[in-house]
Amino acid sequence: MVDRNTFVYKMIKKLSEKNIYSIFEISVVLKGIHAIFEIVSGILAFFLTKAFFVSVITFFTRGELLEEPNDFFANYFMTMTNNFSINTKYFLIFYLLSHGIIKLFLVVGLLRKKLWAYPASIAVFSLFVFYQIFRYFHTFSIGLLLLTILDLIIIFLTIHEYRYLKSHDIH
Repeated sequence: MVDRNTFVYKMIKKLSEKNIYSIFEISVVLKGIHAIFEIVSGILAFFLTKAFFVSVITFFTRGELLEEPNDFFANYFMTMTNNFSINTKYFLIFYLLSHGIIKLFLVVGLLRKKLWAYPASIAVFSLFVFYQIFRYFHTFSIGLLLLTILDLIIIFLTIHEYRYLKSHDIH
């Protein structure tokens, strides 16, 4: 599943199992926090209007746009909010809630060391990574790129932890 000559594999081999598990646990907890954030954001998005989003983005970008009218990020956020449709809102709600609930379910399974959760998490997080890479080339979002890197780290650590648990017959 993981090539033993890869950089990530060599780095993992240099760490003790206790350190690897600590990194795994921290990354899974971060994934859980992100899942809770997605669920809360999905619920909030249901109640918030386009006018609210426009006023918030205007408040945060106004100073920057007065200083530099061609600021890339400020204009990007203003354009994104102005193009925010009801379909976009419902997609955002569905996306945030579904991802958050699925991730939280898997995180709980991983933290409880349920063997079914390891292959399920590897599969689901891999699907998320493929989708995020696809979306990245449409949005060029740094946040999405960082999330993808975190997901890849979690996938490698989950593979390692699953192999460790299986080889030591830990349930």
